Amino acid sequence: MITKLTGFKGEIIWNTTKPNEQPRKLLDICRAEKEFGFKAEIPFEEGLRKTIERYGKYKS
Repeated sequence: MITKLTGFKGEIIWNTTKPNEQPRKLLDICRAEKEFGFKAEIPFEEGLRKTIERYGKYKS
């Protein structure tokens, strides 16, 4: 999704011989909604697009 939103045309090659330090987690926001009323207002892809745009403004 990031490559699509940024227009990246290169090739991503994963080195599977090394750990990537990214533990796999599945989050369930039902508890956040139940406990303190959190509900996402922006779809994930739109939020990611906005984050990329904002980052681009500060990149030197």
